[in-house]
Amino acid sequence: MTFLATLPDAEARARVAELFAFDVPGAFVTKGQSVPPYLLEVAGQFDVPVLRSAKSTKDFYRRIKPYLEVALAPSTTLHGSLADVYGVGVLFVGESGVGKSECVLDLVERGHRLVADDLVFVTRQGNDLLIGRGHELQRHHMEIRGIGIIDVPGLFGVRAVRQQKRIEVIVRLELWDPKAEYSRTGLDIEHDEILGVRIPKVTIPLNPGKNITVISEVVAMNHLLRYTGVESAQAFDRRLRQYLEQDYE
Repeated sequence: MTFLATLPDAEARARVAELFAFDVPGAFVTKGQSVPPYLLEVAGQFDVPVLRSAKSTKDFYRRIKPYLEVALAPSTTLHGSLADVYGVGVLFVGESGVGKSECVLDLVERGHRLVADDLVFVTRQGNDLLIGRGHELQRHHMEIRGIGIIDVPGLFGVRAVRQQKRIEVIVRLELWDPKAEYSRTGLDIEHDEILGVRIPKVTIPLNPGKNITVISEVVAMNHLLRYTGVESAQAFDRRLRQYLEQDYE
């Protein structure tokens, strides 16, 4: 604004028109400064909204930056259920009717928290942070086949839900396929990519009698263990190799 004040009106108008021609989404004037009439006129010609704030540029930017990071973040929607298990965001995916909602409901009954069911909105913040949340209209309701729609906070209390959670592990539930190969050691960690971010994935085959809830808790605890630098499968493999080498010698 100080620079424009040093220019003749015609030249200042031309400079502003050249700027707004770049499809500027909006212009903010801070410090409560007065806006020249020609600036508003040119902004109207290019359909650029002009807003004014009494805050300093630094304070205004500090306040609007978090909002813009969320509003302009890459986003997508996923079919699945998201739960907070021991502080780890676990995203359950799989074919419709495989039991994702029932698994999350059992986790909620054991003291964990529901974030979203059936439809998960995912946004990427920064380079590798994925935040998942549910639909505003859904309000932590779940569809349980054979029962219908249930209100999770109404049944289990407000502590059973949370508004959003970082997605850290993907658990894929699928029916047992005797011809498929499933991980037995955990040495090779699978990954899925969401919005360009690689997320560890665990595939759990379903068969009668398997306690999926406990397995999901172990998946979350094992992920927490990795944060401390402990890789259980690699540590076991290393000890086994050392034992075999000593025995061979």
